[in-house]
Amino acid sequence: MKAFGYAADPLCVVACGLYALNRWWLAPHVGGAFLQGYFNDLLLIPAALPLVLWLQRRLGCRAHDDNPNWREIGLHLAIWSVMAEIIVPRLIAHATSDWRDVIAYSVGAAVAGIFWQAPAIVA
Repeated sequence: MKAFGYAADPLCVVACGLYALNRWWLAPHVGGAFLQGYFNDLLLIPAALPLVLWLQRRLGCRAHDDNPNWREIGLHLAIWSVMAEIIVPRLIAHATSDWRDVIAYSVGAAVAGIFWQAPAIVA
Protein backbone atom coordinates (compact mmCIF):
# COMPACT_ATOMS: atom_id res chain seq x y z
CA MET A 1 0.00 0.00 0.00
CA LYS A 2 1.22 3.48 -0.86
CA ALA A 3 2.07 5.72 2.11
CA PHE A 4 -0.50 8.35 3.07
CA GLY A 5 0.44 11.77 1.71
CA TYR A 6 -0.62 13.76 4.79
CA ALA A 7 -0.65 17.45 3.63
CA ALA A 8 -0.03 16.30 0.03
CA ASP A 9 -3.03 13.95 0.11
CA PRO A 10 -5.30 14.97 -2.80
CA LEU A 11 -8.40 15.23 -0.60
CA CYS A 12 -6.53 17.41 1.91
CA VAL A 13 -5.26 19.71 -0.85
CA VAL A 14 -8.73 20.10 -2.37
CA ALA A 15 -10.37 20.61 1.05
CA CYS A 16 -7.82 23.29 2.04
CA GLY A 17 -8.30 25.03 -1.31
CA LEU A 18 -12.09 24.96 -0.97
CA TYR A 19 -11.81 26.25 2.60
CA ALA A 20 -9.69 29.22 1.46
CA LEU A 21 -12.00 29.91 -1.50
CA ASN A 22 -15.07 29.90 0.72
CA ARG A 23 -13.45 31.82 3.59
CA TRP A 24 -12.11 34.68 1.52
CA TRP A 25 -14.37 34.83 -1.53
CA LEU A 26 -17.54 32.75 -1.68
CA ALA A 27 -18.99 33.36 1.79
CA PRO A 28 -18.31 37.14 1.82
CA HIS A 29 -19.35 37.77 -1.80
CA VAL A 30 -21.94 35.12 -2.62
CA GLY A 31 -23.32 34.59 0.87
CA GLY A 32 -26.05 32.21 1.89
CA ALA A 33 -26.59 30.29 5.11
CA PHE A 34 -24.86 27.13 3.88
CA LEU A 35 -21.70 28.84 2.63
CA GLN A 36 -21.46 31.10 5.67
CA GLY A 37 -22.43 28.55 8.28
CA TYR A 38 -21.70 24.98 7.27
CA PHE A 39 -19.57 24.56 4.15
CA ASN A 40 -16.26 24.98 5.97
CA ASP A 41 -17.51 22.62 8.69
CA LEU A 42 -17.83 19.90 6.03
CA LEU A 43 -14.13 20.38 5.29
CA LEU A 44 -12.87 20.03 8.89
CA ILE A 45 -11.89 16.35 8.77
CA PRO A 46 -10.61 16.23 5.17
CA ALA A 47 -8.53 19.40 5.66
CA ALA A 48 -7.33 19.14 9.25
CA LEU A 49 -7.02 15.42 10.01
CA PRO A 50 -4.11 14.76 7.62
CA LEU A 51 -2.13 17.59 9.25
CA VAL A 52 -2.87 16.33 12.76
CA LEU A 53 -1.94 12.76 11.79
CA TRP A 54 1.34 14.04 10.29
CA LEU A 55 2.14 15.75 13.60
CA GLN A 56 1.22 12.61 15.53
CA ARG A 57 3.50 10.56 13.25
CA ARG A 58 6.41 12.97 13.84
CA LEU A 59 5.85 12.84 17.60
CA GLY A 60 5.75 9.02 17.55
CA CYS A 61 2.06 8.79 18.48
CA ARG A 62 1.15 7.21 15.14
CA ALA A 63 3.02 4.05 14.20
CA HIS A 64 2.21 3.86 10.48
CA ASP A 65 1.81 5.89 7.31
CA ASP A 66 -1.41 4.23 6.14
CA ASN A 67 -4.48 6.19 5.12
CA PRO A 68 -6.61 7.28 8.09
CA ASN A 69 -8.79 4.41 9.27
CA TRP A 70 -12.34 4.68 10.55
CA ARG A 71 -11.19 4.55 14.18
CA GLU A 72 -8.86 7.53 13.71
CA ILE A 73 -11.50 9.47 11.80
CA GLY A 74 -14.17 8.77 14.43
CA LEU A 75 -11.89 9.60 17.36
CA HIS A 76 -10.87 12.96 15.91
CA LEU A 77 -14.45 13.72 14.88
CA ALA A 78 -15.61 13.12 18.45
CA ILE A 79 -12.79 15.15 20.02
CA TRP A 80 -13.22 18.12 17.66
CA SER A 81 -17.00 18.07 18.02
CA VAL A 82 -16.81 18.17 21.81
CA MET A 83 -14.13 20.87 21.75
CA ALA A 84 -15.82 23.11 19.16
CA GLU A 85 -19.42 22.71 20.24
CA ILE A 86 -19.27 22.16 24.02
CA ILE A 87 -15.99 23.29 25.58
CA VAL A 88 -14.98 26.34 23.52
CA PRO A 89 -18.44 28.02 23.63
CA ARG A 90 -18.27 27.85 27.44
CA LEU A 91 -14.82 29.47 27.51
CA ILE A 92 -15.12 32.14 24.82
CA ALA A 93 -17.96 34.65 24.96
CA HIS A 94 -18.47 35.10 21.20
CA ALA A 95 -18.27 31.36 20.35
CA THR A 96 -21.57 29.61 19.77
CA SER A 97 -22.64 25.99 19.86
CA ASP A 98 -24.64 24.54 16.96
CA TRP A 99 -25.54 20.85 16.73
CA ARG A 100 -25.84 21.24 12.94
CA ASP A 101 -22.09 21.87 12.85
CA VAL A 102 -21.58 18.34 14.19
CA ILE A 103 -23.74 16.99 11.38
CA ALA A 104 -21.58 18.86 8.86
CA TYR A 105 -18.38 17.56 10.51
CA SER A 106 -19.82 14.04 10.36
CA VAL A 107 -20.83 14.23 6.69
CA GLY A 108 -17.36 15.51 5.80
CA ALA A 109 -15.78 12.74 7.88
CA ALA A 110 -17.90 10.07 6.19
CA VAL A 111 -17.02 11.29 2.69
CA ALA A 112 -13.34 11.55 3.64
CA GLY A 113 -13.40 8.07 5.17
CA ILE A 114 -14.91 6.56 2.04
CA PHE A 115 -12.29 8.34 -0.08
CA TRP A 116 -9.39 7.26 2.16
CA GLN A 117 -10.63 3.69 2.46
CA ALA A 118 -11.33 3.29 -1.28
CA PRO A 119 -7.82 1.90 -2.01
CA ALA A 120 -8.39 -0.79 0.63
CA ILE A 121 -11.82 -1.62 -0.78
CA VAL A 122 -10.51 -1.89 -4.35
CA ALA A 123 -7.45 -3.96 -3.39
